[in-house]
Amino acid sequence: MTRVLVTGAGGMLGRDLLAVLRTRPDLPVTAATRAGLDVTDAGAVRDAVGGHDVVLNAAAWTDVDGAETREADATAVNGDAVVHLAHACAVSGARLVHVSTDYVFAGDAVEPYPEDAPTGPVNAYGRGKLAGERAVARLLPETGYVVRTAWLYATHGRNFVTTMLRLAAERDRLDVVDDQRGQPTWSYRLAERLVALADAALAGDAAPGTYHGTAAGETTWYGLARAVFALRGLDPDRVRPTTSDSFPRPARRPRYSVLAHGRWAAAKLPPPEDWHADLAEALSLPRPGTPR
Repeated sequence: MTRVLVTGAGGMLGRDLLAVLRTRPDLPVTAATRAGLDVTDAGAVRDAVGGHDVVLNAAAWTDVDGAETREADATAVNGDAVVHLAHACAVSGARLVHVSTDYVFAGDAVEPYPEDAPTGPVNAYGRGKLAGERAVARLLPETGYVVRTAWLYATHGRNFVTTMLRLAAERDRLDVVDDQRGQPTWSYRLAERLVALADAALAGDAAPGTYHGTAAGETTWYGLARAVFALRGLDPDRVRPTTSDSFPRPARRPRYSVLAHGRWAAAKLPPPEDWHADLAEALSLPRPGTPR
């Protein structure tokens, strides 16, 4: 029986990974929350990884703006901790499926980034995540998997979609950025894809390396906000477009974060679904965070 370790189990993606794995009795899971496992502690990581066949690493520093002033702390989680996980997996023989980000790219492309496109992060968060990617490639060339995602949301926790729904009840009008393009990605759907990739890796069907785990299609934050309003029966014209300059942030954001999905077919896995269809399903759930 395959044993799975989920790190970052208390976060948005970690919770959805556990929800997916609860449907798989053949994959007993160990849930490692931030309180239960300090991923920056090499010894603790080594002990946690032992006895598992697959590690799904959802542990991350996600405060993009905070990373600008605390880059060493952010990189300790997003980079150095991945070194510890990769070392532990190399010793134990476990496969590592590590979640990364579109922020490893500069965001100046005009067509979707393929998995092997040159990287060039424009902020501290992206630099730390790229360090984690390089650790997986260096230490686990045959058993390491990096899955880049972007614009992640769920119907639970704090994210763009839940924020829009909260603000819809508080304000008549919302100004939302319309000059950044990306792929809104449902956390639960990504969790399904990560588990499917782990299955394919164990079966020998998925080559190691980098995959892009975003939804298909693309939009802007403004387009996503309008879609959220429309799907909840609210007037989307309450959402007005604006520019990034209207919301200055410490960390520079990529203007274009659309990722291509070429490697899934080679792993005998279906391509990602359209972002709008995923959003519609997510918002139709009977209660927040509970898949139908």
